[in-house]
Amino acid sequence: MQVNFKILRQSQNGAPRVQNYTLEVTPATTILDCLNRIKWEQDGTLAFRKNCRNTICGSCGMRINGRSALACKENIAGELGRLEKIREQSGEGETGGNVPEMTIAPLGNLPIIKDLIVDMQPFWDNLEAVEPYISTAGRAIPEREFLQSPEERAKLDQMGNCIMCGSCYSECNARAVNPEFVGPHALAKAHRAIADSRDNQLESRLEQYNDPKTGVWGCTRCYLCNEVCPMEVAPMDQIGKIKGEILARHDAQASRPIRHRKVLIDLVKQGGWIDERQFALRVVSNSFRDVKGLLSLAPVGLQVLRARKMPLTFDPSEGTAEVRSLIEAVQAHQADQKPS
Repeated sequence: MQVNFKILRQSQNGAPRVQNYTLEVTPATTILDCLNRIKWEQDGTLAFRKNCRNTICGSCGMRINGRSALACKENIAGELGRLEKIREQSGEGETGGNVPEMTIAPLGNLPIIKDLIVDMQPFWDNLEAVEPYISTAGRAIPEREFLQSPEERAKLDQMGNCIMCGSCYSECNARAVNPEFVGPHALAKAHRAIADSRDNQLESRLEQYNDPKTGVWGCTRCYLCNEVCPMEVAPMDQIGKIKGEILARHDAQASRPIRHRKVLIDLVKQGGWIDERQFALRVVSNSFRDVKGLLSLAPVGLQVLRARKMPLTFDPSEGTAEVRSLIEAVQAHQADQKPS
């Protein structure tokens, strides 16, 4: 079968352009094999990274049909099937007898060096910023090994599977709008350090990751990092676990992000859903303690009043008692899981 590859090409200081290449392929052919053939048979100037060809090194990360992935892992059949599902969900018609197209582009959120090769230095710098290794004091154990039980080691397995391919970083919309956010890859590794029984810097790490811009509260919970991770590390889940550790150590007065989470849960417990009249006042103005926050609500409040969209009353949702009992059961379970 023939497939047309639309590859976004760009030099470091040049404008991007799309170049087309047509190949005869089989359904099982990987995207990396296709790129190799284009380079070897049609255009030796095409630049991309590769190494292991076996989903181990993470070198061949790129955007394939709009999604960050490993070129050595994805094949023609899988991509065509995914594109067909997207067309069906969007209500688009069948492509008919047209030659299928594959769009290949470099990873996002990173500077372009050439074609599909990006500068990974910001990625590595943000990883270094969270100090994702066992503390020096934790390693200072003379004349013996630092042993872990199988249960302790098993807590690190999921985060340890990360191959640093950059797919999650590429898709992170929080990183796209906030250059201070360290990214999902770094915070997934940060949770590995928190969960490691050999480390002795838990409290200082949690304070570091509690930063509202660089740390866990910068995450927008879009789930894209979980969706594209080729190793099922689920970075957003790891970020959530760090948030849980922080929330357990602070009350609602500690910061706006912490107050946001605690007030949200409190209001849902009360009414089954959020009373928006209270939510903004309790979170942004800190129940009238934060005058600057209160004043920031004024423009939105005036617009809502003019549009007559300010509810005068609040009606709890049906099943509020059941919602409350579920939340309390989860909270009780979490409390039981905490080490004494």
